[in-house]
Amino acid sequence: MSGLLSVDEALARILADIETLPAENVPIYEAAGRILAIDLTTTRDQPPFDASAMDGYALRASDLNGNSGEFAVVGESAAGHPFAGELPAACAVRIFTGARIPQGADTIAIQENASAQDGRVTIEKAESPGRYIRKAGLDFRAGDTLLEAGIQLSPARLSLAASMGLPTLPVRRKPSVAIIASGDELVSPGEDVPEGGIVSSNNLGIAAIVKAAGGEPVDLGIAIDTRAALADKFARASDCDVVVTSGGASVGDHDLVRPVLQDHGVELDFWKIAMRPGKPLIFGRKGKQSYLGLPGNPVSSLVCSQVYLAPLIGALLGARSQGVLREGVLGSSLPENDERQEYMRAVFDDGKLVPFDNQDSSILSSLARAEALVIRQAGAPAAKAGDKCSYISVVSGLGL
Repeated sequence: MSGLLSVDEALARILADIETLPAENVPIYEAAGRILAIDLTTTRDQPPFDASAMDGYALRASDLNGNSGEFAVVGESAAGHPFAGELPAACAVRIFTGARIPQGADTIAIQENASAQDGRVTIEKAESPGRYIRKAGLDFRAGDTLLEAGIQLSPARLSLAASMGLPTLPVRRKPSVAIIASGDELVSPGEDVPEGGIVSSNNLGIAAIVKAAGGEPVDLGIAIDTRAALADKFARASDCDVVVTSGGASVGDHDLVRPVLQDHGVELDFWKIAMRPGKPLIFGRKGKQSYLGLPGNPVSSLVCSQVYLAPLIGALLGARSQGVLREGVLGSSLPENDERQEYMRAVFDDGKLVPFDNQDSSILSSLARAEALVIRQAGAPAAKAGDKCSYISVVSGLGL
């Protein structure tokens, strides 16, 4: 198809020369899911002291008769309340999980192997020195770089940052993404639908993908099919990092996005790609602002958002990992593909990927049921059940 860019070339142009957004410090309690802006190096050991891994009794291995013995219990060490001083010879300290090992102790007899009465404890079995003791710095040591720039702060990574004692974290500012739905036929959910009208849904799905990718959606509502209405929306989006339109991206008499973008001073790069769904896709820039004109068909709009918009947001965030291309196995046969790279809605059946029979770009219900998008390269030969295939997971709202 002459004049159509490949998916890879279109994505490369969208991501070219993108500048990572500046960092901002946020309270650690608000940092979940954000992208870390710099490497984090710890200034403390974890644990900060030798600690018990079990409830039991701390003692000196040299005081044992073999691996048993009877000892005077001279105190207690609990989490946050360590035993003061050095452990005397031939004595034991009652100890609890997470508590500091008393000075001089080098082994733990777990409470299941001990019996205490009248201030003394009989040890029936003690382990070798060091057993059940977590040494200081077992998890990490001062000077270790534990979290690297570009990672998303998952629950475990956030907990690790908290263990480092950090009250605030340097993260990338969330990209602001203006979303404009275009079309005379559109009404908002809950409004009466006139004859020939449809309910606007693309903006909500696009906003969800923006959030999942780490951005901040700014829904500017519906623009009717006039140059003035579109120009007003673009003016209102002047402070946003990315501007996304849905609908009006083709070349019909009522498809006004491309000419109005040009009037607005946007330097257009391309507006057609060799992709199904999603052939009419507009991309351009105005200064540091990126503009994406998505198709109006619901599936095309959302698939293109995942393939192009989500990586653009990731680039602005300096994210290290984004949508991962995976390898799977087909559970049904597929015909030869034409000259457009196809993203087929599919579900897993017994571990194998089965694309839906009807891949029409207006059928949103199948995308809602889909678990993956099977990728068919342009010109791919016919495939049969059992053949390998590439796919990406459908955005769930919990991440890409």
